Amino acid sequence: MRPVIKHVVPYHSQWISAALVLEFITGTRAAQDDPLWPKSGADTPEEYAFWAPRMCGVACLRMALDFWGHPVPPPVPLVRDLVEAGAYVREGDRVRGLIYQPFADHAVARWGLGAQSKPELSTTQIRDVLTGGGLAMLSVHKTIRTLDPAPSHKGGHLVLAVGCDDEALLIHNPSGLPGTSQQFAPVPWEALGRFYAGRGVTLEAS
Repeated sequence: MRPVIKHVVPYHSQWISAALVLEFITGTRAAQDDPLWPKSGADTPEEYAFWAPRMCGVACLRMALDFWGHPVPPPVPLVRDLVEAGAYVREGDRVRGLIYQPFADHAVARWGLGAQSKPELSTTQIRDVLTGGGLAMLSVHKTIRTLDPAPSHKGGHLVLAVGCDDEALLIHNPSGLPGTSQQFAPVPWEALGRFYAGRGVTLEAS
């Protein structure tokens, strides 16, 4: 039996009001009506609302920075930096990204993290990273938050792997549901393949 691994990583949602995530993802509350939007570092509620649904990778980065004792910048200034670094490419109202290699390069250059883009990242490698004290950003389908039995595809959303045991992977999900799938949410290994695109970014302390 493998030992239980659980890195005590602080949680950050991709929306500032983590308790309101269900309202944001169902559309019952617009992101620009997030009462805490000024804490995002955005200039306007509209700027925040544009980026909040796209900031899963930024939320994962903020969690890693917090875990390893770095100052944690607000998310929208981080987005701006990542746009400049080429990790997000905005084309009007469309955004390409998070693009892993420029993201990893930026994380190395700015914070000295051991960040590596992994176009192929097996579950065995995820376990090894976690066992070695690292974390892993994984590309999954967003419905991992409810363990949807039949997601439409794999990938498209980033979560942070923070622990594991023989039965399940533990993730911090930036768009997880309050009280159920935000922090240390278990994803059974046999279910992970429904959502996981087999790629991501590994992170280690500086």
